[in-house]
Amino acid sequence: MNDLGPRPSSGRPRVLALANQKGGVGKTTTAINLGTALAAIGEKVLIIDLDPQGNASTGLGVDRKSRRASTYDVLCGDIGLGAAMQATAVPNLFIAPSTLDLLGVELEIAGEKDRVQRLKKAVDELEHDQRCNDLTYILIDCPPSLSLITINAMTASDAVLVPLQCEFFALEGLSQLLKTVEQVRAGLNPRLIIQGVVLTMYDPRNNLSGQVMADVRDFLGDKVYETVIPRNVRVSEAPSYGKPALLYDLRCAGSQAYLRLASEVIKRERTLRAAA
Repeated sequence: MNDLGPRPSSGRPRVLALANQKGGVGKTTTAINLGTALAAIGEKVLIIDLDPQGNASTGLGVDRKSRRASTYDVLCGDIGLGAAMQATAVPNLFIAPSTLDLLGVELEIAGEKDRVQRLKKAVDELEHDQRCNDLTYILIDCPPSLSLITINAMTASDAVLVPLQCEFFALEGLSQLLKTVEQVRAGLNPRLIIQGVVLTMYDPRNNLSGQVMADVRDFLGDKVYETVIPRNVRVSEAPSYGKPALLYDLRCAGSQAYLRLASEVIKRERTLRAAA
């Protein structure tokens, strides 16, 4: 049960884009497990898989053969998000799956005037789709690049959540991501903010992880979540079984960290709504 304050008002759910142009930082893992954790504490969540690799879809047990409607069709304007949405094994958690067709979508829509607003239009139309009643959160799993697809995600979002790996080059490229967020806010989406930065793959036995964590907190201050996601074998194993870590092993350190992160995300959202 969610006792962390009021949910987003009915109509448009809160939309968070999980973005980092670096690959292998735990972005998809965070989308899957944060979505599961939010659903577990009473939210109704949709994950939009915008990565052509489709790992978020696979990690939630959606077989490639069953992806008859996908985010490619949504961005092309052929269907709405409600038509692409599929239930998962987690109650109150849904996914709009991805297919390899997304690799070509940028070329297909590049000449269109609304090319950066395709996803925003689809999200805005959800309030008229009964299949999407009571959605409170949408998490967008972006591809590992600052591409037209990622710009679509940021234009449709209220905030950006940045997974950042605890490794030597953690801050490399982060300034470009922050610059992109500023550009989107200035030209396309004035409400866009950085909701937070989550440190992933933290290894307490590694002195470098501790140094990276200290450097990131010094650089970004309270934008960094208190919750840190540890490097965890059970979290890494879970996608091969088509399950989020919270279903695969609820008691493992990674699952417990994602539950704490979900609570922290909701608390930040509550603070933002109170200040609005």
